[in-house]
Amino acid sequence: MSDETSTIDDPELGTFARARSELTDGTVLTHDWFVGTISVEGTELELMLEGTASDEVAPLLPRLRDTVKRLPIMKRIATDAVVTNFSTGAPEAHELDDAASDLTIEAIEAAADGTVVLHLIDSCGEHFPEGYWPAVHLGVDDGVVQVTVES
Repeated sequence: MSDETSTIDDPELGTFARARSELTDGTVLTHDWFVGTISVEGTELELMLEGTASDEVAPLLPRLRDTVKRLPIMKRIATDAVVTNFSTGAPEAHELDDAASDLTIEAIEAAADGTVVLHLIDSCGEHFPEGYWPAVHLGVDDGVVQVTVES
């Protein structure tokens, strides 16, 4: 059953509500995830929980909390994965460091299967065309499952 108007209040992560978009004709779309934001070191991060009912997404909160608590480590895993995925050979240390500096996490998505997707943005605009961003999919053990480019 869809839980379109409920919210979830988490003491560490804040409030989550069903994600909605309004089209130019006034139609409101309700998405299959809950969304919230959190400020981490002066940066607002979008947090997403996959599911349509609060009781469905509540079990995802511990995984999301853990990811946010370990954000510097998770970010480095993600940026290293992006460079490694798009390199033709073994990346050099400076390339990994440059990516860690240039790519920033914009959103974290927790899925029902325990995976977490880190959506990154290219803060300098030199690595990805405008309108595209890398996303790193991490398994339940935080190992990289997939690196994608999204738009």
